[in-house]
Amino acid sequence: MSSSTIVGKKIKSLRESKNISIDELSERSGLTATQISSIEESENLPSLAPLIKIARVLGVRLGTFLDDNDELGAVVTRKETKKEGISFSGGAVNARTHMEYFSLAGHKLGRHMEPFVIDIQSAKGDTFTLSAHEGEEFIYVLEGEVEINYGKGVYSLTQGDSIFYDSIVDHHVHAKEGKSAKILAVVYAPF
Repeated sequence: MSSSTIVGKKIKSLRESKNISIDELSERSGLTATQISSIEESENLPSLAPLIKIARVLGVRLGTFLDDNDELGAVVTRKETKKEGISFSGGAVNARTHMEYFSLAGHKLGRHMEPFVIDIQSAKGDTFTLSAHEGEEFIYVLEGEVEINYGKGVYSLTQGDSIFYDSIVDHHVHAKEGKSAKILAVVYAPF
């Protein structure tokens, strides 16, 4: 079962268990009913911002959609057990460069942070869509060079650089044009 199928099924199951209609979820999240249906039917896995809005309405952590098992205590993710990544499309061809997310805490029950290693493919021009959501983000560049548009500023980061910001401000993370990158990202989205 693919990652987008798992996410879609979990959202639909949670929504139905709470007796929330697609229209009600749409109204409360600010997303269209078509977007929600597309996510639930695994046709589209959006960026993190819409998933955070859905999680808030459903009263769950963002990680609930990404968990493959709930486990108490410490969770170790070994490099040799790297799982299939999750790609968020944003729903539009030019919404964001291709980013493949590898969860580092998929087994941790009750977490409030979402740590990922993210492979970012090279940027294709300057066209992208900024996003915003509640919470904070920390990014550390492992390989390559990334550019972060944050509010009215643009920050270039290379290997070893990091940035911490409030994600309520419009932002976008992408690899510098013609290059790819790998980052460690920790996303905190309050419940």
